[in-house]
Amino acid sequence: MTLRIGVDTGGTFTDVCAFDEATARVHVRKVSSTPEDPGRAIVQGVTEILDQIGDRTIDEVGYFAHGTTVGTNALLTGRGAVTGLITTRGFRDLLELGRGRRPSMYDPRADKPTPQVPRHLRKEVTERLRHTGAVETPLDEDDVRRAVRELRDQGVRSIAVCLLYSYLDGAHERRVGEIVREEIPDAYVSLSSDVLPEFREYERLSTVVTNAYVGPVVANYLARLRGVLADRGLEAVPHVTQSNGGVIPFATAESFPVRLVLSGPSTGVVGAAQICQAAGFDDIITFDMGGTSSDISLVQEGRPKVTAGMELDGRPVRSPMLDIHTVGAGGGSLAWIDSGNHLRVGPQSAGAFPGPACYGNGDEAAVTDANVVLRMLNPEYLLNGQMKIDREASVAAVRRLAGPLGLSVEETALGILRVVTANMARAIRVVSVQRGYDPRDYALVPFGGAGPLHASRLAQELGMRTIVVPEIPGAQSALGLLMTDVKTDFMRTQITPVDAAGAEGLDAVFDELASRAAEWFDEEEVEPEGRELLRRMDLRYRGQNFELAIEVPEGHRFAADGVARVVELFHEAHERVYGYRSEDAAVEVVTFRLEASGEAAHVDTRRDETSESDPQRAFVGIRSTCFDPSDGYVDTPIYDRSRLTPGDVIAGPAIVEQMDTTTVLLPGDTCRVDDYRNLVIEIGEQE
Repeated sequence: MTLRIGVDTGGTFTDVCAFDEATARVHVRKVSSTPEDPGRAIVQGVTEILDQIGDRTIDEVGYFAHGTTVGTNALLTGRGAVTGLITTRGFRDLLELGRGRRPSMYDPRADKPTPQVPRHLRKEVTERLRHTGAVETPLDEDDVRRAVRELRDQGVRSIAVCLLYSYLDGAHERRVGEIVREEIPDAYVSLSSDVLPEFREYERLSTVVTNAYVGPVVANYLARLRGVLADRGLEAVPHVTQSNGGVIPFATAESFPVRLVLSGPSTGVVGAAQICQAAGFDDIITFDMGGTSSDISLVQEGRPKVTAGMELDGRPVRSPMLDIHTVGAGGGSLAWIDSGNHLRVGPQSAGAFPGPACYGNGDEAAVTDANVVLRMLNPEYLLNGQMKIDREASVAAVRRLAGPLGLSVEETALGILRVVTANMARAIRVVSVQRGYDPRDYALVPFGGAGPLHASRLAQELGMRTIVVPEIPGAQSALGLLMTDVKTDFMRTQITPVDAAGAEGLDAVFDELASRAAEWFDEEEVEPEGRELLRRMDLRYRGQNFELAIEVPEGHRFAADGVARVVELFHEAHERVYGYRSEDAAVEVVTFRLEASGEAAHVDTRRDETSESDPQRAFVGIRSTCFDPSDGYVDTPIYDRSRLTPGDVIAGPAIVEQMDTTTVLLPGDTCRVDDYRNLVIEIGEQE
């Protein structure tokens, strides 16, 4: 079995990447996504890439990994399962009360998100733990059975269980789960003590409800896809990527679908970090622009930044995940005019169908149409001729906007690009400036089908000087699936002072988590030499209500090495984020976290020898392109990226085309091909 396949499902395209270990070659295929049944596009893509490689069959695939947005889409569209909730008596309405904050501070008419479990499906049971974990009121099992039977009679087949302080002792929740399975054998059951053993009852409740709401949808999808692939001859255990950038088997993911919220974009970040670190760029900001949205993440010293959770559609979701910020700005984002006669772009998207006007199925102008009008994209076809496009349809769509705006078609098209660039720049500032990082200190790494097309303009907007375009940017997330490890997270909330007196206790908690990680490694059959543990602590000054995650240095033992080093790291992080530090204030840990990674076979970054620059071998022609309507259309050289070799240097304006994307060099930019076949672009001075 010499083939490794990664499949990333996006809103517009499904990307398939295959690594042939026999030839050390990477093959890429793109097919249109099928949102009504994502598995159909996956099977089509796998079939086509096997044909593309030539004389290969699916039973030769030794590794299969998949990034999916099925769970996220179910959340955003409200198409989850009918879900019930069992909680401690007196906390039935917590799901709606939340933190008592309005969704929008200055909009009194803004509505809170509709609860995923309506009030009549939220049942209270008699039991109570104290904040110490001690039992104050035993679990009333008759009460539980009565509640479960009521939910069964109301048609509920997915049940979330969230009892107060269960993160300290999950015995009551486990017993409730047993009773649910006795009364409803086919029920999908989510226990908060399994899904999120952390304090803050509202966030824990929201997360376990989300897990139960999308659980049956994700479980059925993965089980069905697993069956289809097996029927076609796949013998390898299929894996799915998690929000933390690691992969787990389909069967494991079916129990914890909330961990797949960022399944799609996370591996692109992991792959980009590895590629750029090998090329000498440790500090990067990744920019994944697809057809529907753009995903932004920051990587420092080769490690993607992580966070403990996010808010999705107004609901908190707590799960270890890469710190990725998403904005509705993609190649399919639609341009429109608001009530003030101002040009806007997104978040509405043309999607895979009808797609941008140039696809021939719709008539609304999308970002892709603006690029086609200006001829930055090939005006005749995309994907190396696999997809024919209609430039006249793009011109007609943009002209409908140009009239009301009083602008020319080219001015309107450039306006669309400027607006979408501003939207993406705001997203980058969220993960950089708002976290205390200056984007000018980082290289911009664009990928996704539309990332390299807009990267130079975006870098100029942010004052960034360097862009690194990977070799296969249009399928970077699919390639990243072949560069990631099996991974999971363990956590324990135990509010503890970080001081010399409690040093041994700090070590003891991490030792207990490490023991659980060792069991997981054994279950996943990870060899001892391939195991890696990363420790983090959620720290705060005593009296604060929010924490900062601090990484514990490798090998650090608090009893032997003291606490001063970790406390200083916290002071530094606090000063960077909030602008001050309190040297005399007591520091405490709230949650201990352990990330366990098991090394998997990776696609290695290929390094070639640098040769003398001769980009003319890759020159394919001239295209009249409009970079600025005041200058009109200018003759611009077009290069075939597959013919470029390390050492080649290209001066902008120029366009580099490849099957999966197009890279635009603005006037003044300089591009060199490095030893890893990345395009390293130095941004020219703005006029």
